[in-house]
Amino acid sequence: MTVLPTPPDTCAAELLTRVLSALLREDVVGLRTRSTLVHRPDGPWLRRTAGRDALLLPVAEDGFQCAYAARLPLLVRASDGTELTSYEDVLDALRALAEPADRGGFDAFAEECRQTLATVRLHADTRDTVAGRLTARHGPDPARWTGLASGLAFDTLAARADHPVYPTARGRAGLDEEQLRSYAPEFQPRFPLRWLAVPREAVALVGTLPEPWPTPARLGLAGLEHTHLALPVHPLTVGPPLDQALRATGLHGRAILAERAGLDVVPTLSMRTVATAADPALHLKLPLDTSSLGLRNKRSIKPGTLVDGAVGQRLVEQVAAHEPRFRDTILHADETTYAHAGHELLAVLCRRLPADVRDAVVVPMAALLAEAPDGRLVLDHLADRFHDGDPLALLDACLTLLFDWQATLFGYGVALESHQQNISLVLRPGSLRLLFKDNDGPRINTRRLHARLPGPWDFDDARILGTDDGPVADLFATVTVHLCAGAYAFGLARHGRAPLPVLLRLVRRRLSEAVDRLGGDAGDVLRARVLDAPELPVKAMVTAGTLLTKERSGAADINKHYTTGPNYLLPSGGSP
Repeated sequence: MTVLPTPPDTCAAELLTRVLSALLREDVVGLRTRSTLVHRPDGPWLRRTAGRDALLLPVAEDGFQCAYAARLPLLVRASDGTELTSYEDVLDALRALAEPADRGGFDAFAEECRQTLATVRLHADTRDTVAGRLTARHGPDPARWTGLASGLAFDTLAARADHPVYPTARGRAGLDEEQLRSYAPEFQPRFPLRWLAVPREAVALVGTLPEPWPTPARLGLAGLEHTHLALPVHPLTVGPPLDQALRATGLHGRAILAERAGLDVVPTLSMRTVATAADPALHLKLPLDTSSLGLRNKRSIKPGTLVDGAVGQRLVEQVAAHEPRFRDTILHADETTYAHAGHELLAVLCRRLPADVRDAVVVPMAALLAEAPDGRLVLDHLADRFHDGDPLALLDACLTLLFDWQATLFGYGVALESHQQNISLVLRPGSLRLLFKDNDGPRINTRRLHARLPGPWDFDDARILGTDDGPVADLFATVTVHLCAGAYAFGLARHGRAPLPVLLRLVRRRLSEAVDRLGGDAGDVLRARVLDAPELPVKAMVTAGTLLTKERSGAADINKHYTTGPNYLLPSGGSP
């Protein structure tokens, strides 16, 4: 009888490699700064002394936010040569090196890894089924998925791709397989919302609710028609999370959950934001009792962020009005209508996408390096149709417009948290525009802003406003440069589309042109702090999001807590 070898668990191996790279990048327990580089016949290793023992990590030169990345899904105990090849064993070994107060964070991160591995395996098992369903619904060529309804298929593909920085991004705390299949974007389900009739005096409503908005009578609660307002509730929030929110606000017994569901929706990439099936231009952002990109990165909606999103939208629209060259190329979702009942699980944002994108191909940047149903990159399909088969030409066009707009904002003292999920390419033959959403987390130098746009700019979150360029430049570097430019240079090089030096020269050239166009003191700051800086800030998302408490990490904002890494934009032996 022939015993076949057990096939390697590629899902687990790839996850552990990403986890080790992230922990190295964030210097968890000194894995980067307290290690010594040693050379072995198979390549470089980092040796981290651990008491009387040492841990050895095989690495390879990288450069994207860290000089090295994990080369193998492996950590070796030097004393006896024991190979640690599971996330449980690796995290146990690193946990032993952590301060006692921090060890609980390693246990929490191990649970994140468990949930993520289950999700990644689910994605692998359902890949062909979902690809076939998308092809049947929308056609075989993603470059012809025209319109907002078809555009939701790009969210499905993006949800099955890994985040460029956070290693366990595909996991969502506390959700099981059935819940993912029923409500997560990677399965493109369609489901009805639940509705809560809330006393009108308990609801803060800004703007006019869109039609058709269910009334209590339509939901089977005719007796509440004139006294209550219906707020949508995600089905995953119904139950103990909703009950606790109602008790906390004194609404238990006064707010009534309708038994009748209504308004069919489809999840977008963020999952808590859903597009209405009848009108995909209308998105509803709803709180979820889960976390992603870190245990402390809750998917609830603090009422203050609704205020900040509306103020941020008004701000970027005013900048665009003062900069006419962006009038036809930079688009913004309308996020000025919202409601809440004083709790982060009792809220809704009504987002309206511009009407003139309905006949375009609308692709979130997060989907560009995702795998299309035929196995090719989404970006390759788009390049075939819109840029004569040249993926670098498509990237070039995107970077030229993106850097011009973001550098212009920097001149007003503004940087947006506009990562890959918050920017979409709007494509037609011969035309590229960028669509932005979610403006609730910017960083602003008020001295620059008030000199050009006096305001008032009444943001709720005091962390948004400051009087220097540092936080603004850091956000520009970590989001616009790393996530929306560098990630594609390194990603396309990894996929063999062009040599990495060629891609990095393209990024530097387009950013340099935008900085030159900006000019003045603001241009000097961007050049010094981004283009020519010896190091760049790097998000320490695992550290601030899960491993350490805010008290231990000192993070005022877990999404803007940084370490440093090499500046891959610096010219090396060639023209910039």
